[in-house]
Amino acid sequence: MSHVAYLRVSTDDQNTARQFGGDLDRFDHVFEEKASGKNLDRVEFQKCMDFLKEGDTLHVHEISRLSRSLDDLRKTVDVLMKR
Repeated sequence: MSHVAYLRVSTDDQNTARQFGGDLDRFDHVFEEKASGKNLDRVEFQKCMDFLKEGDTLHVHEISRLSRSLDDLRKTVDVLMKR
């Protein structure tokens, strides 16, 4: 059982330092990217989803880091719950 963090900002000039207060040592694995949340076609997000196994815990600073769309958020939660 791993604790996995997913951090995302939308643009290259932003940084993820405020997410989790920069304290990433408590996680077993961290996925971080600079990409818009307009859809689920994000490289690090897909790597994170592929990495997660039954029993793992996914940590996000706030729900908007996963998705900006309620439909995409539902799809993500459905995939995770089926695991």
